[in-house]
Amino acid sequence: MLAYPELAAIRLGYGLSPLSPPLAGPAALVESVHDAAPDADAFSMARDHLPLRSRFSELSARNPQANEAQIKAMRDKAHSLGVRAAQIRVGRAVGDAGGFGERLVQFWADHFTVTSDGPFNMVASAAFVDEAIRPHLMGRFADLMFAAETHPRMIMYLDQITSAGPNSPAGRRRPGKVGVNENLAREMIELHSLGAGSGYAQRDVRQLALLLTGLTFRPNHDAVGIFAPNRAEPGPFTVLGKTYQRGRDLGATRAVIGDLAAHEATARHIARKLAVHFVSDTPPDALVQRLARAFQGSGGDLPTLYLVLAEAPELRDCFRQKVRQPFDYVVAALRGCGFGHQDVMALEQPDFQRLLMNGMFVMGQQWGLPRGPDGWPEDAGAWTTAQGLAGRIDWAMRMLPKLRPDLPDPRAFLQAALGDSASEALRWAVPKAESPTEGMAVILASPDFNRR
Repeated sequence: MLAYPELAAIRLGYGLSPLSPPLAGPAALVESVHDAAPDADAFSMARDHLPLRSRFSELSARNPQANEAQIKAMRDKAHSLGVRAAQIRVGRAVGDAGGFGERLVQFWADHFTVTSDGPFNMVASAAFVDEAIRPHLMGRFADLMFAAETHPRMIMYLDQITSAGPNSPAGRRRPGKVGVNENLAREMIELHSLGAGSGYAQRDVRQLALLLTGLTFRPNHDAVGIFAPNRAEPGPFTVLGKTYQRGRDLGATRAVIGDLAAHEATARHIARKLAVHFVSDTPPDALVQRLARAFQGSGGDLPTLYLVLAEAPELRDCFRQKVRQPFDYVVAALRGCGFGHQDVMALEQPDFQRLLMNGMFVMGQQWGLPRGPDGWPEDAGAWTTAQGLAGRIDWAMRMLPKLRPDLPDPRAFLQAALGDSASEALRWAVPKAESPTEGMAVILASPDFNRR
């Protein structure tokens, strides 16, 4: 039987690494999530996004033709920062001893999806992860949700920046020219809390959208989401049967998010999403129910939820029922090859883009660009297409040897990356490969490695 440390490293982390032994038990694994907090490399809207964006807007407004070279330099700098952010994410995942914390960063960043379309949004999305996700990994779901919904990148992504109440001062000044945008309200209910089909009505979405008017962001001025009274629709508002009276700040927004976070449908929705992401595309009902009870019983305390997941016997019962997404696949391969955090950070940026970001793109996962607000698909069929699998084999054969010219012996890699979980069939096949590169490809193309 596979020992728990190896099981947890494969199922809850990014796989095994010869550089560090897997963590001993569930409590240690949950404690390791603290390591995924913001560090010295964290991005911020105030330091990294706003100065570039403001300077770019200033140059573009003056005389775009005369300032063409400077405008291009601003774009190039933003793009370089965005690629560095991706490199930091990969480096932290490769170097995370437990792996669980960085997996949770990926999970929650996908749950509260924003995109990295364009160089300035790449920087803003990096700040979103470091300012809204990482600081709240070991806190309460309500606080995580509030930080995510009110972050400037979410406000921009879901067009809350355009929303103004028809009876607000801004709406009365420009009747018919400004209006309420329901995107943020709809995703807050449908994707981020209660879940689709959970009994809410369009009226709830509309009332929440009206309540959210005033929450905005001025890209050239603000480092955080702000409350602009001139855009706020006068209340009161009734959402899911509860009435909220707004003041001149985000107090009502925090209150409604707190109530959405505490709803029993939210407990079921989050419980199922965790079980689907970490355990199985069709998770056992018993696991979902235990997670939901832990969510409700603890008031949305995330470490409590993580411990139930880390202790779940379904991790073993449903072993290899999840297909690794390309990011997971690449990070696990690098870890198995003995890459550490510094090895990833030492890569020249063009090499990182060509060998890692482009490799994931060919596998079907373009960095920072999921298909929509619902994030990346979880079902195996989305990742086991002929094109996606061919991309994985091509990366293993052509790109990995360039990243690691001194590839380990395939037999050593097999033990380092899969431990005692490697099947007898794979152990038999690897020594018979015609070359070390082919031996590595046999492992990296196997169901043993592609599933966790």
